[in-house]
Amino acid sequence: MENLTPSRTPVLALRQHQAIEHATMTLLSQRVSGVQLVARSDLQGFILYGDVDTGTLKATAEEALARLQHGQSGLALHPNCGTNLVAAGVLSGLAALAASGGQRRSLWERVPSAVLGATVALVVAMPLGRWLQAHVTTSAQVHGLRIVSVTGIGGSAIERHRVTIAA
Repeated sequence: MENLTPSRTPVLALRQHQAIEHATMTLLSQRVSGVQLVARSDLQGFILYGDVDTGTLKATAEEALARLQHGQSGLALHPNCGTNLVAAGVLSGLAALAASGGQRRSLWERVPSAVLGATVALVVAMPLGRWLQAHVTTSAQVHGLRIVSVTGIGGSAIERHRVTIAA
């Protein structure tokens, strides 16, 4: 792929693109009142789903990248990231399973322990999700990257844009 260099592995590219995606979504949500956005990062950049003007998205993505490049690494973390949801789901499911005590007790005896276990796991999952974003699923080290293009993608009832990023 043309936007990968020998020192920029596919995993690093994906992590960097996700950081830029998060920063872009954070800034867009601050600027466009009530906008509902979903995005998905890939090796070329990211696709953003939502009712956003192409020019506004381009300017916001460029600003997001510039702010990350100038040290605002907190923009790489987003509270609605799928990493947070996966951490919460896995931990609460495992905690509920462990706390329920198996088949030896009746359902009514297991439910309170399972709910308590899942609740405690959800509390733990919040900081764990942020940690996973910061150290596993995103990289705010985006120096040398640039926004190549922002284009609308037709053929869908949901407005979509492709944001292409390259080194």
